[in-house]
Amino acid sequence: MDHDIQLLLMLLSCAVLTLLIVYALSYATAIRRYPYFSVPDVDGPQGRQPIQTQRAFNIAHRGSNGEIPEATAEAFLRAIDEGADFIETDITATKDGRLICFHDLILDDTTDVADHAEFQDRIHTYEDEGKNVTGYFAVDFTLDELKTLRARQRFKFRDQSFNGKFQIITFEEFISIALNATRIVGIYPEIKSPVFINQHVKWPDGKRHEDIFVETLLKNGYKGTYLSDEWRRQPLFIQSFAPTSLIYSSSLTNSPLILLIDDLTMPTQDTNQTYAEITSDEYLQYISKFVVGIGPWKDTIVPPDANNYLKLPTDLVSRAHAHNLQVHPYTFRNEYGYLHYDFHQDPFQEYIYWIHTICVDGLFTDFTGSLHLYQEWTSPL
Repeated sequence: MDHDIQLLLMLLSCAVLTLLIVYALSYATAIRRYPYFSVPDVDGPQGRQPIQTQRAFNIAHRGSNGEIPEATAEAFLRAIDEGADFIETDITATKDGRLICFHDLILDDTTDVADHAEFQDRIHTYEDEGKNVTGYFAVDFTLDELKTLRARQRFKFRDQSFNGKFQIITFEEFISIALNATRIVGIYPEIKSPVFINQHVKWPDGKRHEDIFVETLLKNGYKGTYLSDEWRRQPLFIQSFAPTSLIYSSSLTNSPLILLIDDLTMPTQDTNQTYAEITSDEYLQYISKFVVGIGPWKDTIVPPDANNYLKLPTDLVSRAHAHNLQVHPYTFRNEYGYLHYDFHQDPFQEYIYWIHTICVDGLFTDFTGSLHLYQEWTSPL
């Protein structure tokens, strides 16, 4: 009988201990899942795992947006859970001058704005980079109004079950997600469409999109040159497709800047040069005084042929490296429609090629988990 009682007490103790562990894990998960409601001290929690700098950076393009609607808190949190080195987002602005995480100038493709009868009179047509665009522009909404909208998955062939659940978030909330992570996670914000934003949003004292953008970063402790102690504590890359925006920003901060590169035939939004012109050796030498790297569309580095097979690589990566510039191409996606036939519909084959043959320094990916698994298997830290 005594033996039975002892056994019963042991089982009860184990059950209580299991419940306590489950509760503790659930609480920890809840805290980790919704960290963006408060911003910690800029020094951050001590003893966190540092950011890795030994292998190509895993840059979560608008969060883990292959799984969850882009640029939402939940997409960024998923990307961190899946191993992202950096969470990446575009930063635009609202009518009342608040900075938000949003890629498009219009809200039509990735929110439920069309379902809101109260906003039906907000459809406008504006010119952007020489083209007329019609839709619901974020610059015509206040932040409070935008917070009533819910995000939708951009691509119909991706999971639609999260549509209508998540909000647009602010730049401050995005920063808070990184600062509250259980390990050191970098941020990679883009000064999005600065020419358009500066035309349509006005801040006090004649300040520009770039001023408010950098002020937000400095206020939250982001500063320091690449690989400095300050940078390692709060890693940051600032990106833009607009060269003059980056040059101006370099006078406001010493944080590392990245010049994005579009299709080589496209003109820049601010200088009217083609991207072919600004990838010349002469221009790379010039821009290297202001930026630490370039972020090219990957097809500008290795263009495909008409049959979806890759041609020979250009010399853009080697020339950029010769000017001491990093190369972070975009965008890596797992779906068949985005994989060139050379890779046999296998994203790992694509990573092998770009990391080990082309030798890039970072990759923008919609599928953070896939890149992280590949790197853990091939180059564990």
